[in-house]
Amino acid sequence: MQRTANVVADRGHFVGRINGWRLKDGRTIEFGAVETLQDLGKWRGRPHDLKAFDELPEFLEQQYLFLGGWLRTTDPKQRTRIAGAGNPPSTVEGEWVIRRWAPWLDGQHSNPAKPGELRWFARLDGEDTELESAKPFTHKGELVTPRSRTFIPSSLSQNVFLAGGDYAAQLQNLPEPLRSQLLYGDYSIGRLDDPWQVIPTSWVEAAMRRWHPENKPDGPATAAGLDVARGGTAQSVLAQRWGNWFAPLRKVPGKDTPSGEEGRLMVIDASAQGGSVNVDVIGVGAAVVDLCRQASLPAVPINFGAGTKRRDRTNLLRFVNARAFAYWSLREALDPEKGDNVMLPPDSELKADLCAARWAMQVNGIKIEDKDDIQKRLGRSPDCGDAVVLAAMPALTAGVAFY
Repeated sequence: MQRTANVVADRGHFVGRINGWRLKDGRTIEFGAVETLQDLGKWRGRPHDLKAFDELPEFLEQQYLFLGGWLRTTDPKQRTRIAGAGNPPSTVEGEWVIRRWAPWLDGQHSNPAKPGELRWFARLDGEDTELESAKPFTHKGELVTPRSRTFIPSSLSQNVFLAGGDYAAQLQNLPEPLRSQLLYGDYSIGRLDDPWQVIPTSWVEAAMRRWHPENKPDGPATAAGLDVARGGTAQSVLAQRWGNWFAPLRKVPGKDTPSGEEGRLMVIDASAQGGSVNVDVIGVGAAVVDLCRQASLPAVPINFGAGTKRRDRTNLLRFVNARAFAYWSLREALDPEKGDNVMLPPDSELKADLCAARWAMQVNGIKIEDKDDIQKRLGRSPDCGDAVVLAAMPALTAGVAFY
């Protein structure tokens, strides 16, 4: 507030009721925060013609999208805009920024964009979709108007307030990747892993670099994993693998899989290519397995919450439940020195999911944090990661299901 008082000066006055400024020209500037998802409720229905985010990667994507839902004005001459500023994400929770502005920030994007170049996007069937122009079009009977999007990079040398001071010397003494992120605004350099992260980011990235569609082995699929969602914002995700090669994930919005029947159809599609399908039986997955059994389909029930006597490859580490063992086993499979040369499809959601899980050592063994806790940090359910872990289980568990 002290800084904004210097900026506003005599052009307006502070209003405590709105926690902001009312300018003499009639404009209002309001400040606020959404520390948790629960804080979003107080912003419901409160319109602004500008939504400006500072340190955007510190917000969850769900928070960003929710607040943008009330970007509006009754003045036909007033432009509406969302603006965000921030340093490159330093945690997996902030990597949605790279995914949302992928044409500018993802070095592997098939159609890269130049700094400041406008691109147009619309959300279709729950997916962020890039379009050729701003021209409105009809999708499933609804008129859709694309919105423009762009990204403008910057570095400390372009900051007229800080570039000439001692701040640059301070940043130069930071360890990488923080040094390049803050000094040059470098989005390509890796983020710092959490010390309790189950699977290192570099291992997942290496597995995705190894992946190529031509590396798919001949013959039937080895196995598949199905994480089923019922309604809400979660997804039903199917992961299939041929040996150590994983196919691109099939993702279906949870609203399109309201019952076990839709999951059964996904099992039919997967089993037609060979192998059994490991299904998470917690929730709607139990209904899927029941329907599959009636039709003699190869659906294997997996209860991540069940106990297990399995140990890690060294036979030293025990696990609290099947979920902990499954995630740790995938970690071992991705190990660059002693692993199985796993090839994962390039997928930003999958990468974030696999790198989000944290572990802790307890008296009764290793515990992986609950799915609900991961969802709170990511702002969405880690369905892609769970599906891949399920698909990897047969080779790691010798076909033994956990009940």
